Amino acid sequence: MMPSPVTDLKTFVPARDAELSKKFYTDLGFTINWSNEQIAELQIGAFRFLLQTFYVAEHAGNFMMSLSVEDADAWWDHIQRLELTKKYPGIMCKPPQLQPWGIRVLYLSDPAGVLWHITDMRKS
Repeated sequence: MMPSPVTDLKTFVPARDAELSKKFYTDLGFTINWSNEQIAELQIGAFRFLLQTFYVAEHAGNFMMSLSVEDADAWWDHIQRLELTKKYPGIMCKPPQLQPWGIRVLYLSDPAGVLWHITDMRKS
């Protein structure tokens, strides 16, 4: 039994260079709700996360986020139009493909190495 209702749940995403990461996420379509030197709250639609000025390579390289969307192909087109791999050298970006577990996934890493799974449930 919960002691009281849950009102929110956010994760802390690591950033090696907070300003670079904030630029990456705003380019991608996130809004910065508030920010200081240690942390920023980013939002897309009704969903938010906290970008933390904290970087340990092993942590960032194993940190993953999942963003479920209606159309991963539309996101792929958006990412390609933005030329994110040119603008942010070293990031990884792979087009949506159906994975063996039945979900289409577009893989995108941020400048700190955080891996985003941008997913949709379409089968083709």
